[in-house]
Amino acid sequence: MAYIDYYKVLGIDKKATADEIKKAYRKLARKYHPDVNPGDKESERKFKELNEANEVLSNAANRTKYDQYGEHWKHGEQYEQAHQQQRSQQSRQGGYGGFSESDFGEGADFSDFFQSMFGGGGGFSGGSRGSASGKFKGQDVEANLTLQLRDAAKTHQQTFDINGKKVRITIPAGIANGQKIRLKGHGNPGHNGGPNGDLFITFNIMEDHQFKRMGNDLTTDLEIDLYTAILGGETLVKTLDGTVNLKVKPETQNGTKVKLKGKGFPVYKKEGEFGDLYVTYVVKTPTNLTDKEKDLFLQLKNLAI
Repeated sequence: MAYIDYYKVLGIDKKATADEIKKAYRKLARKYHPDVNPGDKESERKFKELNEANEVLSNAANRTKYDQYGEHWKHGEQYEQAHQQQRSQQSRQGGYGGFSESDFGEGADFSDFFQSMFGGGGGFSGGSRGSASGKFKGQDVEANLTLQLRDAAKTHQQTFDINGKKVRITIPAGIANGQKIRLKGHGNPGHNGGPNGDLFITFNIMEDHQFKRMGNDLTTDLEIDLYTAILGGETLVKTLDGTVNLKVKPETQNGTKVKLKGKGFPVYKKEGEFGDLYVTYVVKTPTNLTDKEKDLFLQLKNLAI
């Protein structure tokens, strides 16, 4: 696999803070998102690279491994295990069991070591590198899955490709933005007969044009005309599962909030439980008034004095 400089992908310095990483990712993700560039393969490729870069650099532990091992960062733990095994053999055998001290010293070049373990040879085969009979778990695979808010509000299935294999998962209603789930054994094959790695899927929930999510609750703005606000009346508001008729109280003020219980977002893995929907009234001032209408408002003004 060709080395990808994740810092360069996000256009940031290696000393960038977590906030700078987050800001850079969001800016570029909006630019190259498939929904913004339908059918553009190059944008899809860049969006995938952005997600990979963000997945690594936004996680402090992963970032540390990446800074130390580069393209081999996912095998860092296996390297450390092998290192420790060889260190223990030193005391028993009086040496490094076939590994030279430079293989594990400060500033060592890890490329040959990782190529021997995970490259085309498939493992240690003797010679100057010695032999290794230890079984290692396969490399875990990280993936990102982007959902619309309304899709995240319902239990559904999705199928996608991981390393040429189709994986079908059932996504429970109520999945949260940034939430990660693990599919055991769906990662890369193990080494020397070891178990397969796992597949970790991180969910990215897109912002919705109508609703904002706050935990299990939703908020939305609802425009009403001045006359309904003053005199009261009825209006319709859209929810995730349909339209609800609202009664507007007389003399309703701009910015007034009302709560629709149980009309919010479904609670994750708790069937039949929902948050609430908070509706904020936005009173629309009439425009293009006729002379007669202006005169009537003037009369109201004089009555109020």
